[in-house]
Amino acid sequence: MKHILFAIIFSCTGSLYAQSGLDDLLLAGIDDAQRFTNDYLAPASEGIIYGVSGSWYNTADAKPFGGFEISLIGNLTFFNNKEDKKQFILNTTDYENLQFVDGSISKPVSSALGDIEGVLVFVEDETGLLREQFELPSGLASEGLSFLPSGYIQASVGLIKATEVKVRFLPPINTNDARVSLYGFGLQHEFTKHLPADKVLPIAISGVIGYTRFDGNYDLTESSFIAGSDQRFEMDINSWVFQAVVSTRLPVINFYGGLGYLTGKSNTDVLGTYTVESGPVQETYVDPFSVSAKASGVVGNVGAKLKLGFFRLNADYSLGEFNNFSFGINFGFR
Repeated sequence: MKHILFAIIFSCTGSLYAQSGLDDLLLAGIDDAQRFTNDYLAPASEGIIYGVSGSWYNTADAKPFGGFEISLIGNLTFFNNKEDKKQFILNTTDYENLQFVDGSISKPVSSALGDIEGVLVFVEDETGLLREQFELPSGLASEGLSFLPSGYIQASVGLIKATEVKVRFLPPINTNDARVSLYGFGLQHEFTKHLPADKVLPIAISGVIGYTRFDGNYDLTESSFIAGSDQRFEMDINSWVFQAVVSTRLPVINFYGGLGYLTGKSNTDVLGTYTVESGPVQETYVDPFSVSAKASGVVGNVGAKLKLGFFRLNADYSLGEFNNFSFGINFGFR
C-alpha cells in the first residue's frame, strides 16, 4: 500500500480490483465486467471528486493588487458512515452470466469503498460443464481505511478590482504501479470592496469559481493473473465548484464559511490486451471498456484562519454528499 496522498487511494483501489476483480469478472463476459466495474468504482470516484474540488479559499477578503499566498493543502474525505456508498445491490437478472453460488437473485456486495467479503459467484455454459467460481472484490474499508486523502499546492495572487486568481497543482507522483497528478484554476471576487463603507465593515463577502482536473494511471500488468499485455486503467476527473463566501475581518484570527454547488465527472478506461483462457467465455479483449461516474450537489463549509505575519494556518469542515476536513499551511504577503 502506497502512502502518498492520492496514490494511497488510487493504487489501493486498483490493486484490490486487479487482484480479485478484473481477471475473474472478464470470465463472465465484457458486458457483465463493465456493469460490475461501473457500480464498484462509482462511489470511490464520487468521493475523489468531492475531495479535490473544494478548499479554494480561507477568507472572503480578496487580496489587494500584488498580494499573494502560497498554500500546502491537505484533505480527508470521509466515508465511514456512508453505508450506501460502501455497497451496492447486485441483481443477477441484470447480468448475462454472473450468478451467486448460494442461489440468491440479489444481495448487497462491496463497492471500492466497502468491506463486504466472502461473496462467491460463478459463471457456466449452457451445459453446465464449463463452470468457474470466484469471490467478488472487497474495498478500502476492509483495509482499515475510512477516508480518502488528497493534497496539492495552491497559489493565489491579487489583481485589480477586488479580484484574486488562483492555481493549484500536484506534480506527477509515481509509485511502483500508480501515477497521479492534478491541476486547477480558480477566481475569487469580493463584492464588499465596491461598497462605500468597505473599510469599516466587519465582514467580507465574495464569490468563488474553481475548476479541478485529476489524472491517475494504475498498471495492472504485475498484479494481473490473466494473459495479455500493457494492462492498465486510467482515470480522469473534471470538476467545477461555485460558492458564495463570507468571513470576518480581524487582524489575527478570522472565521469564514461558504455555500455553493459542486459538479464533476470521472472517466475510467480499462486498457490493454486481456486473453481469457478458461470458463464459458474465452476471448481476447483489447481496450475492453470504459466506465464513468458523476457527482453534483450543494456543499457548505465553516472554518477558521490564524494569521501570524507572513505565516498562516487554516482548517475547515465541509458538508456535502461526502464530508471533508481540510487543513492548510499558508505563506503570504498582504
